[in-house]
Amino acid sequence: MSFNTVYEKELAFQADRRRATVEFIKIVSDLWYDKSIELVLFRNQLIDRNVSEILNLHEYAGEFVQKPISIFDSVEIAQAIKDMDLPPAKLDIGKLTFEYHLEDNKFTNATAFVADKLANAKAYKEIEPKDVVLYGFGRIGRLLARELMTRTASGSQMRLRAIVTRGEITQNVLEKRASLLKSDSVHGDFAGTVAIDLEKKALIINGTTVHIISANAPEDIDYTEYGINDALIIDNTGAFRDKEALSRHLVPKGASKVLLTAPGKGIPNIVHGVNQLENNPDELDIFSAASCTTNAITPVLKAIEDSFGVKQGHLETIHAYTNDQNLVDNMHKKYRRGRAAALNMVITETGAGQAVSKALPVFEGKLTSNAIRVPVPNGSLAILKLELNTETSVDGLNAVMKKYALEGDLVEQIKYSIDNELVSSDIVGSSAPSIYDSNATIVAKDGKNVVIYVWYDNEYGYSHQVIRLAKYISKVRRFSYY
Repeated sequence: MSFNTVYEKELAFQADRRRATVEFIKIVSDLWYDKSIELVLFRNQLIDRNVSEILNLHEYAGEFVQKPISIFDSVEIAQAIKDMDLPPAKLDIGKLTFEYHLEDNKFTNATAFVADKLANAKAYKEIEPKDVVLYGFGRIGRLLARELMTRTASGSQMRLRAIVTRGEITQNVLEKRASLLKSDSVHGDFAGTVAIDLEKKALIINGTTVHIISANAPEDIDYTEYGINDALIIDNTGAFRDKEALSRHLVPKGASKVLLTAPGKGIPNIVHGVNQLENNPDELDIFSAASCTTNAITPVLKAIEDSFGVKQGHLETIHAYTNDQNLVDNMHKKYRRGRAAALNMVITETGAGQAVSKALPVFEGKLTSNAIRVPVPNGSLAILKLELNTETSVDGLNAVMKKYALEGDLVEQIKYSIDNELVSSDIVGSSAPSIYDSNATIVAKDGKNVVIYVWYDNEYGYSHQVIRLAKYISKVRRFSYY
């Protein structure tokens, strides 16, 4: 066969793949906007992805499970899902396609396979949508707004109804709020529309009204005046940290639950995927989503504790600089943080080592911790040096982490990286709070002393953990298969 003939066949195959991907994108969109069924590919989002991104995700999926995951198979499985009568759901089409190949002798076609795998979906009850109010509109608040509005679809889960800020609401203020939501120097442009309505004092996000409420204190608001009832208040200001202060959010009419996006005192500190089931939203009204670093390391530590046992260890987090630091050298109440954030590596403290024990009590007193703030605006790395109770090897440790990333209660939390060239900018935009770097794992000769590297997008990955916890608190979790 001549080189030209081979090349022509490659071009034809590439065209077929891209046509199939276009069809796949349409099915993904139809399922989401018509049925509130979200398809993901090994926890990677598929909504609003382009053709090249979808094909690249399929390539990653194939490398991850060490078996080809074809776009043609994904189209077949996705079409079978679309043809079924399903409730709102979140389905991992990568896992389904992988299992379809493993069981191809058991089923005659994709429709029969999908019907068998998703048979339990029909038992799920109708979801009562939850009104959500963002109290504060900083880095985390705006990312939460983006994700909530991108995922509103038919509004069957959580509905962003209002954002609370301070100060007079003027044309200029609304324009600035809208601009900050639309454009982000780290995370890029918002994949939607944002307009302002001065008369309503609102942002119009994707054609939906989100009221901007000005208040100096939580007690000053009556949410029912805006048609908001039984709302979850997500406090991302950091101004209120203990139970007494956060209880002020429950005074206004129309508010029923509070979620703090920071470590809290006297309230449950929850890392979703690890300890949310120990805190019943029917019995509690105030919750904390802990910190970004705690959410990064706790899922990995749980997997290692359950598999090998941990005697003791140290956490060093290499963290992106934050708004708390100074842009140029100036006074600061904390040591070293007064030096220019974008020019210096800054040693500072972190409470993440101790905070782990709030979600995993078995780690009480086992971890020391420290932090180094570095000159990047986003994207962080946790280095865990652990002494295990049971001997292992690099391959053994990696095999355990890969299993947890593929199946079980932590699949949303742990992403298993096989990339030899992984750097911090690569993990920006990852919805997983823990990205386990398998190629960086170190195990000492004794088999018990290990060093583990866990990357995390300290803004975006953490925001997704907040949303997962918010869904649990609001009791709007859908049927899922992943």
